[in-house]
Amino acid sequence: MLPTEKLEQEHDVILKMLKVIQAVSGKIEEIDQKTLKDIIDFIRTFADHCHHAKEEKILYVEAEKHGIPNEGGPIGMMLVEHDQGRGYVKMMDEALQKVGKGDKKAAKQYKENALQFVDLLEQHIGKENQILYPMINMHLPEKLQKVISDRFEKMEKEEVGEGVHHKYHALVEEMEVKFLK
Repeated sequence: MLPTEKLEQEHDVILKMLKVIQAVSGKIEEIDQKTLKDIIDFIRTFADHCHHAKEEKILYVEAEKHGIPNEGGPIGMMLVEHDQGRGYVKMMDEALQKVGKGDKKAAKQYKENALQFVDLLEQHIGKENQILYPMINMHLPEKLQKVISDRFEKMEKEEVGEGVHHKYHALVEEMEVKFLK
């Protein structure tokens, strides 16, 4: 499996969570704080610490070495969007802390930032899947693709942890049943 195919599988899980976030945002006042916290945890751990880290620390570095520009190019744009997403999640977390202290207006702030995050990531994933990943696959030699896949696996075991993927896949499935069916 190509490294980009592994990342696209992760995109599928993230896209499912984005649908959950949209559903939850539609009835934000009814949603318990644990669910809102679990959403933030999923984004920070699965989408950012696991998925984005593979892109930023491994795939994009190798792609840049093989002719895909970072500065002013597609990789640079993806990195900017990763940072924008982190900003929305930070604001979601701050709003949730306010909700916990009884600030009823903060639920609206959570919702607004969550929906901005969803919009950003849906477009971001589309650009990666349809433009950047095919470009990367054309530029990276087959041998290097295998090395990158191995590095992804090593990163998951050493930095993310055993069973983390399974935990978040299960969380997304649970939330899909609860909020989308």
